[in-house]
Amino acid sequence: MNPGESLPVGQHNLEIQGNRLAWERKPQLRAVYRGFHELIASRLDRSVAGLVVELGSGMGSIKEVIPDCVTTDLFPNPWLDCQENAYRLSFADGAVSNLILFDVWHHLRYPGTALAEFRRVLAPGGRVIVFDPAVSLMGRLLYGLFHHEPLGMRLALTWDAPEGFEPSDADYFAAQGAATRIFWRRENPGRLAGWELLEARPLSSFEYFATGGFSGPQLGGAFAFRLWRELDRMASALPNLFAARLLIVLKSTK
Repeated sequence: MNPGESLPVGQHNLEIQGNRLAWERKPQLRAVYRGFHELIASRLDRSVAGLVVELGSGMGSIKEVIPDCVTTDLFPNPWLDCQENAYRLSFADGAVSNLILFDVWHHLRYPGTALAEFRRVLAPGGRVIVFDPAVSLMGRLLYGLFHHEPLGMRLALTWDAPEGFEPSDADYFAAQGAATRIFWRRENPGRLAGWELLEARPLSSFEYFATGGFSGPQLGGAFAFRLWRELDRMASALPNLFAARLLIVLKSTK
């Protein structure tokens, strides 16, 4: 897949089905994801009334850590709560307290249009929590060489959908560097008017890469993963070199 290329949106559901098989046979991958979900859970603002919703839930595993989370995706699957499109959500105005996007932001071809819809459904002071790839030097190398989705670091980002756009016409889009550019490198910060960026935290993730993800081989057993975790702790001091994940917390200022 090349930067800006359009693929049928059904590609997303094919990946979900394939990922479920890898999920079942890789306990270390499940453990790493649980850690990611715990990190996300620690950023929820429970003082705001409303639903906790995840967009693009895939296999819905976040419920293991956040049981009351409403899991959604573009496609209906029996393990998810409902079907949702980020550009046109079914939730009432102000009904959502926290909106979670795990590996979803880089699939938004029109992030500004999506943010406008997020603001509509969020209660005053509600949060959007984004967990996405971080393109550091290491991230550029690993994602660029071993992941099928493009980095898109030089792709012209289209903030708003064109006139006449219908959410049902959304295609399969990917630019892994989108969150890095917008939230970490702060390209055109004026685009985030109406939002307070509470946190943009780059994270090292050798432990995740050692699992092989959903398609590659695992590197080592339980002892090796303790070493990978310690390496992540040390590498966190040099995010521009080693960050591979990015945790973003946005607060609606409406």
